[in-house]
Amino acid sequence: MRFTYCPHCGEQLTRKTIGDEGQIPYCNTCRVPLWDMARTCVICAVVNEYKEIVLIRQSYGDTSRYVCVAGVMTMGESAEDTARREIAEEIGLSVERLTYIRSYPYIEKELLMLGFKATVKKADFTLSGEVADAVWVPLDEASALLREGSIAQQLVQTVAKGASADEYACAHVHS
Repeated sequence: MRFTYCPHCGEQLTRKTIGDEGQIPYCNTCRVPLWDMARTCVICAVVNEYKEIVLIRQSYGDTSRYVCVAGVMTMGESAEDTARREIAEEIGLSVERLTYIRSYPYIEKELLMLGFKATVKKADFTLSGEVADAVWVPLDEASALLREGSIAQQLVQTVAKGASADEYACAHVHS
């Protein structure tokens, strides 16, 4: 979200230099900077005990492509609670173990996506109205079914390599 007017008083914002942040939208009336904000979401690589992953096709938007289970955090909800809720809502499965992988900025949609590996028991799906189709796919074959370079593909590739959040972070600090 990019502010033009103050959400508190409605005044048009000006630009003001704030420390080393540079020129930031600023409300002279409220005397507050209003940084651009991203909406926080989760994206989940849902895997089972047979090293299969759930890929879904949504019932809206681009219905031809597979994606991972994802959803928007609601006010007062933790990222972990959001991941569990979205998996239960979209495909009807319960999470046994949840591991944070990393964050993914999605600039085009003004989102910050928090990536998780969610371990579940293999079961039939109960799909929400948001999901047109869900399939179990061998984890080592899933990347090829996802849009090249997408956040879903990046997450699936990281999970398929078996990298933990610490291993991923260390690899990127040194590269």
